[in-house]
Amino acid sequence: MRVGLIGFGTIGRAVAERLRRGEAGQARLCAVLVRDLGRLQPDDRAHHGDVFCADRSAFLRARLDWVVEAAGHAALRQHGAAALRGGANLLALSAGALADDALLAELRSTAAETGRRVLVPSGAMGALDLLSSAAVGELDAVELTTRKPPRALLPPDEAAAVVASGAARELFDGVAREAAARFPENLNICAALGLAGIGLDRTRVRVYADPTVERNTHHVVARGEFGEYELTLRHIPSENPKTGRVVALSVVKTLRNLTSPFVVGG
Repeated sequence: MRVGLIGFGTIGRAVAERLRRGEAGQARLCAVLVRDLGRLQPDDRAHHGDVFCADRSAFLRARLDWVVEAAGHAALRQHGAAALRGGANLLALSAGALADDALLAELRSTAAETGRRVLVPSGAMGALDLLSSAAVGELDAVELTTRKPPRALLPPDEAAAVVASGAARELFDGVAREAAARFPENLNICAALGLAGIGLDRTRVRVYADPTVERNTHHVVARGEFGEYELTLRHIPSENPKTGRVVALSVVKTLRNLTSPFVVGG
């Protein structure tokens, strides 16, 4: 399976390295689209070969089966539909961008027209399979409370003030659609949660900058016809404190599942 990456930041590099080590089954990295070739590190080509380009047309000429978007909301808006039209399926990490109904509609319609697929992986939000199963019936409520170290959510001076206070600061209390727009680099998970479950405008989200936590912590409660569940996730941040290490692992697992003859848990 021929895979392309859009973006080569913290997540993209981690995914590329695991692809290089063969951890994604039959998936192989064949192209990487970056904004600036000059920002590549000296060992990047040595490790991954001549796969890097700054031109989308050249990127799509690599005859990709799947494109992994790992570069943020703007990249998904700019390249998502084009990747589908270029013959690739799309793995979209920046789920928060899909809080924009126009973009969501464009990707859905383009996928249908081209016979391609768009997948939103679990990323940092576990149990999306459980929630989407519950959503087949009636869901009454889905709530997410996120607590992250202040430096992951605030500018340095504000983060320092919260740390000095020793107390958590509530930054947001509203619905998933608003949270995804307000925290585009931090809360893609709330959009994925809304899309999988009760909807972006009915999923309640609270966000705290909390100096008492060292890990990105997400607590989910869902209630409905199926019963009720509570799930708490405590992710170790990656080199980028805004995202957890598990995000890249989720991408690799998804790619591996796409070529595996035996899959547990979807």
